[in-house]
Amino acid sequence: MCTRAADAYPARVDHAAPPHPLAPAGAGSPGDDPADDPADDPAVAELLDSIPETAQRPRTVVDLPGGLTNRNLKVTTPTATVVVRIPGPGSELLEIDRDAEHRNSLAAAEAGVGPPVVHHRPGQGISVEFLPGRTLTDDDLHDPRILALVATACRRLHAGPRFVSEFDMFAVQARYRQIVARHGFRVPDRYDDFAPTVARIRAALGPRVAVPCHNDLLAGNLLLVPTEGGEEVRIVDYEYSGNNDPCFELGNIWSEATLPRELLDVLIAAYHGRERPDQVARAQLFALMSQYGWTLWASIMDGSSTLDFDFWEWGMQKYERAVATFDGPELETLLEVAGGGR
Repeated sequence: MCTRAADAYPARVDHAAPPHPLAPAGAGSPGDDPADDPADDPAVAELLDSIPETAQRPRTVVDLPGGLTNRNLKVTTPTATVVVRIPGPGSELLEIDRDAEHRNSLAAAEAGVGPPVVHHRPGQGISVEFLPGRTLTDDDLHDPRILALVATACRRLHAGPRFVSEFDMFAVQARYRQIVARHGFRVPDRYDDFAPTVARIRAALGPRVAVPCHNDLLAGNLLLVPTEGGEEVRIVDYEYSGNNDPCFELGNIWSEATLPRELLDVLIAAYHGRERPDQVARAQLFALMSQYGWTLWASIMDGSSTLDFDFWEWGMQKYERAVATFDGPELETLLEVAGGGR
């Protein structure tokens, strides 16, 4: 990801994601080429003029690189610096509820984890306060100190105001599968063969005890922000947010950053304050479902997005890891241990 420390508010970002197709040619390095100023785009100017917090002059506008389902503009005026989020082409098939995103973003801000929301365009998008800080990388998440800060941010979010929507990857995966079938998008070999195992995983995990979750905690949605006492992690981009099992959140972090197994122990222990092997097993199973479900996210984007990005290859990387677990010797043990931890 090509995000400078000062421009630290990406949308969904996954390993060297390209700039949004609506962004200027030089958007990969915002501000590097004055001729590519997005403020010169009449459509951008019209949108920013309609938002009170960005209508003031003089103003500067730069594209924050890396969004796959949104374009993100950092807008600075004499009185504010905000990030304006614009949904990108292809994202409508993902059935993202923009109004739920708005209300959940308000709740996350109230919890002290998300950025304050400064404007809402009903059904379209939000604008949030810019948080100066550094966007984390997968390498950062190999540091137990950083993982502890991430765990603290998750605990604060999970203990905060309840979200207005629900997120259940089993339901999301089934819905995405219907969308893929309806549109004739590609499906990996053997994908549907794992449906009986998925049913066993769901049974082993049992009823969810759902708390407010982000549900898309890859490194690019985590910011390291300075505080008076040091630094903390803040969480941005609540497109996929909803009440969910906290083990999905933690397993998804581990999966998205492709961390080694022992760092999942570290993350779970930091979250709970002690070692919890049962919760580690649950997080591993939810990580498997994350890989399996987001594979179809990639299929939908592969078949619908105009972005010059290999969504299929990105999805296949997740799917191959899922297959390795489905076919691997550890699955039965995970099912047994996770089931005993309910």
